Amino acid sequence: MFLASVLWIVWAAAALRAAEPPAAAKGEAPPDTMAARVQGCATCHGKRGEGTQDDYFPRIAGKPKGYLFNQLRNFHDGHRSYPPMNYLLAYLHDDYFNDMAEYYASEELPFAAPEVTKLSAAQMSLGAALVRTGVASRGIPACMTCHGVQLTGINPGIPGLIGLHSRYISAQLESWRIGTRRAAAPDCMHDVARLLTEAEITAVAGWLAAQPAPPNHAPAQQGSWKTPLLCGSQPQ
Repeated sequence: MFLASVLWIVWAAAALRAAEPPAAAKGEAPPDTMAARVQGCATCHGKRGEGTQDDYFPRIAGKPKGYLFNQLRNFHDGHRSYPPMNYLLAYLHDDYFNDMAEYYASEELPFAAPEVTKLSAAQMSLGAALVRTGVASRGIPACMTCHGVQLTGINPGIPGLIGLHSRYISAQLESWRIGTRRAAAPDCMHDVARLLTEAEITAVAGWLAAQPAPPNHAPAQQGSWKTPLLCGSQPQ
């Protein structure tokens, strides 16, 4: 994993250098365009943030601006650890992050076809129940109560769960559960994820990845909505 991360860093740096306009070769400062700013993002997340077929590079187009900004800051500050992202964002600042987040949040693109599930009917039923109703007796809220009835996220800072690969969702839930991915205290995602078993994480991830995007897949507006748990990064 360490070697893979190093190779990714070297490759990403080479991609950024290759993307520099001819002006840079003449000793002139390259134009500061949005296309130049997001060149490193496009390498892994698609030209417009639509995502790729790689299980671990998620779609970022259309996600709430606040969420995208928070994640850029988290990678910058080391609260999320993925060496290529940490490296690319290390010397950027909040103004860049704000513009990049706004750019990707405004992208309205069709979703790829949902993942063809390999789970059994029983596993899919379990995943659907956890997403839709949770398990009140164990203190597990339904995913829909925070991520929206359509699971497309809620502005300003809660992401959608549709259009993601099951392996990516599983990896993120595991990271929340063991604490390698963190949020501002109180860390509600850690509190929820640590209550899930590995089998439940697999079921939730598989069911979510198999769901088609709704016709209106924009994040819902916050309105009078409140999270069922106290979350440090979300207004109450």
